[in-house]
Amino acid sequence: MTSAVTTIKDVAALAGVSPATASRVLSGNPATSKESRERVVAAASELDFHPNAQARALRSTRTNVIGLLLSDVRNPFFADLAHAAEQAALAEGFVTLLGNANENMEQQDRYLDTFISQRVDGVIAAPQGEGSSSLQSLLDRGVPTVFVDRTVDGINVPSVTTDSARGIRQAVEHLLGQGHTRVGYIAGPQTTSTGRERLRSFSAAAQEAGLSTDPDLTYFGDFRSASGSAGAQQLLALPEPPTALLAADSPMAVGALATLNSMGIRIGQDMAVIAFDDIEWFSLLETPLTVISNDVEAMGRASVRLLLDVIGGGRPESIVLPSELIVRASSAGPHH
Repeated sequence: MTSAVTTIKDVAALAGVSPATASRVLSGNPATSKESRERVVAAASELDFHPNAQARALRSTRTNVIGLLLSDVRNPFFADLAHAAEQAALAEGFVTLLGNANENMEQQDRYLDTFISQRVDGVIAAPQGEGSSSLQSLLDRGVPTVFVDRTVDGINVPSVTTDSARGIRQAVEHLLGQGHTRVGYIAGPQTTSTGRERLRSFSAAAQEAGLSTDPDLTYFGDFRSASGSAGAQQLLALPEPPTALLAADSPMAVGALATLNSMGIRIGQDMAVIAFDDIEWFSLLETPLTVISNDVEAMGRASVRLLLDVIGGGRPESIVLPSELIVRASSAGPHH
C-alpha cells in the first residue's frame, strides 16, 4: 500500500540510487545516467510520488505559473482574451491564475498582491486607471510584466494593444457616406488608456470628416452595459438627437441596443449603430451589427509570447494590432 508520506528517500531506496540522484532526476537535471533516470521515474510512478511543487519553486525560483489580470470577465472580449492567453500559456508548460479586476482598482490590487505572494513567474495585466501601489510593487520586485489591451502612462513594460484609430476612422467615413452627420459617441472611462485613445480617435476622425462636433453628442460611460443604456437614453433625449451611435466597447453597445429596442427604434433604419469589438453573436442578430473588429485571439497569444520572452531575460518590443471595420446591416443611412 502506498504511504501518504512518501519521500524522496523512499523513491531513491526503491530505485537503488542515492537521494541526491533521485532529486536530480525528478528536478530535470540532465547530469544523470539514462539507467538512473529510468529507475527513478519507475519508482516514483510506483509510489505515486509527486515532488513538492512549492519546495521546488523555492529552490528554482520558478513556479511555471503566470498571473492573468483582466478588467471584467463578463465582458466577452476579455473572456475570449483569457481563453487565448490561457491556452497559449498551457502549451508552453505554464498554468494560469486568473484575476478579475471588475473595472475596480482596489479589486485589481488584491489580485496583484496575491500574484506576488504566490511567486508567479510573470504577470499579464489589463491595468486599471493610472497604476497603483500594488502594480508598482510588482514592478519594483522585478516580476516580469506585460500589459495587454491597456497601458499606463509612465510605466515602460512591453504591451500588446490595438490601433483603434484605423477602425474608428473607417467607421466615421462609413457613417458619413451613409448620410449621417450627427453621430453620438458612447465613450469609455477616461481613466483607461483605451477609453482615452478611442475618444481621441473618434474626435479627430469626426472633425476631419466634417461631422458635428457638438460636445453633447459624447456620453462618458464605463465600459459596462448599464452605461451604454444610459448613454443611449441621454443622447436620444437631445433636442436634436443623433442619427447614429458608436459605442466604444461591446457591453456598452449591448446596453444601447437594449434601450433602442425598448423604445421601438429600429436598428439600421431609424438609428445606425456600430460597436467597437466583435463578439460572436453580433453577426447573428436580426439586424446584424456593424463592428470595429480586432483580433483578440492574436492579442492573447502575443501577450504570452512577450511575457515568456521577458521571463527569459529578453526585452521585446511592444506589439500594436490593427482594427478593421466590418460593415453589416445596422449602420445603414438615415430612414426617411
